[in-house]
Amino acid sequence: MTDIDRQLTIKETNLINCFIPFQQSIEGYSLPERFTFPFYYEPHALSRLAAAELQDYIDGQTDWLHDFGLDNDNVGIGKMFGVLVVQNQHQELGYLAAFSGKLAGGNHHALFVPPVFDILEEDGFFRTEEKVISKINEQIDALEIEPGFVALQTQLRNQSEQATEQLNQFKQELKKAKIARDQRRKHAAETLSSADFELLNMDLVRQSTGYQYHYKDLTNIWNSRLAALQEQLNPILEVINALKEERKVKSAQLQQQLFDHYAFLNQHGKKKSLCDIFQTSEKIQPPAGAGECAAPKLLQYAFLHHLKPIAMAEFWWGKSPSSEIRKHGFFYPACKSKCEPILTHMLDGIEMDENPLLANPAMGKSLDIVYEDAYLLVINKPDDFFSVPGKNIDDSVLSRMKTLYPDATGPLVVHRLDMGTSGLMLIAKTKEIHQHLQSQFIKRRIKKRYAAFLDGIVDADEGFINLPLRVDLDDRPRQLVCYEYGKSAQTAWKVVQRFNHQTKVHFFPITGRTHQLRVHASHPKGLNMPITGDDLYGQKSDRLYLHAEFLEFVHPITDEVMQVEVAAPF
Repeated sequence: MTDIDRQLTIKETNLINCFIPFQQSIEGYSLPERFTFPFYYEPHALSRLAAAELQDYIDGQTDWLHDFGLDNDNVGIGKMFGVLVVQNQHQELGYLAAFSGKLAGGNHHALFVPPVFDILEEDGFFRTEEKVISKINEQIDALEIEPGFVALQTQLRNQSEQATEQLNQFKQELKKAKIARDQRRKHAAETLSSADFELLNMDLVRQSTGYQYHYKDLTNIWNSRLAALQEQLNPILEVINALKEERKVKSAQLQQQLFDHYAFLNQHGKKKSLCDIFQTSEKIQPPAGAGECAAPKLLQYAFLHHLKPIAMAEFWWGKSPSSEIRKHGFFYPACKSKCEPILTHMLDGIEMDENPLLANPAMGKSLDIVYEDAYLLVINKPDDFFSVPGKNIDDSVLSRMKTLYPDATGPLVVHRLDMGTSGLMLIAKTKEIHQHLQSQFIKRRIKKRYAAFLDGIVDADEGFINLPLRVDLDDRPRQLVCYEYGKSAQTAWKVVQRFNHQTKVHFFPITGRTHQLRVHASHPKGLNMPITGDDLYGQKSDRLYLHAEFLEFVHPITDEVMQVEVAAPF
């Protein structure tokens, strides 16, 4: 079958419904025993095949135009797509396709399932109310740029600045006059008689009082001028504020109406609105864009058309956003902030794969003590081992240290490594030692070196990355590059070896932010190559190939410079 024939077959199928038969033979493919756990998964072979067919379609179609940014570094943006392998009522296997948000400015395109609720419907309530709110915006804009209003605002601002400047100047004069009076009073106390000193002091007090009255009069004059200007502005401001309040109320009502219209099904036919779903979640109020992701769209269509969900996967297609990390063609789990409450309802009663995040990854693993004395120790943490207890798993470096050293005081763990990162960690046996070592971290006196494998060949031999980071509030624990709210994050790096489409590098972190090395490696403005096995910012492997292999610190008691090294196990 040629690409053109295949495109036509898909279009003809879509005219009937969004169920797409596999274009390639699926003979020999076995069905998964359970449905995909959507928040941490390895795509099933059928999901990979469906995704590959969808990607071929995206590459070859001419029905719509969306700039994915693959040919131009300065424009375009990628998009998250999803596939849901389903079985119809005739026991035939096929798949559904969806995109998150809008695609090419629209909600409806051949092949893809429709949105749960179409806010872009021309005669729908959303567009109607949106036009009303737009009219209010136009009224506000017109009032705010009206020449008389602008002139009054400018005059008030200038007068306020002049008042501040003049009053500040007079305050300086008051200070100088006070200093001069104090000096005269001091000199007079040494040279004048008591009677003459008393007369002089009374005169100085009168001078001080005169200055204070003058400052008060000046303040009143300026306040009067500014109040007169403000009085002229108030009628217009009252109209503007009333319009803004009306806009606020209408926007809130529209948002609530929108939430009520997003009703999600599950296999039992039970519907729940966004508000009902999020009432029992931590957020309570649904976040913006909730229900617009690919996964809820796919499941909604499947339940509406009595299709049995078999397996699901979502992938990113195109250029990564500037803040978060998305790699072209990589698979990603459903987002937790927007999708977890929705999918919990939609997948109710469907047998899913076990949540791997609930399994203890440290089971059967031990902590190697590399150095120990009466005050501290350095351990070699294995990969897939928590530094401190997690939300569902208590087993960690901290819990094991508490068991090993029950009489130790203080927090024990001086610094942390990501669960997947192996390598050296400092443990303090007393509160005082802990504070001393932490102080060295805070003052950046501790030297660290990490070894990592990167998925790709780095051209340069060394460099420095400076990308500020903050947590992704919608998808914890992911981190975002954020120049506005992010904390400084700096990393020096050097290539050690290049081989088999991989690069071994040494990282020398200056700061110690969460996921710093992982983001700096994977981000387009960093090395643009994820660390091998990074299941958040790259692709899962047998482990995260990142190891803390060197530590240098000053011993809190002996003042000896300690150097501890354990080579990477990979």
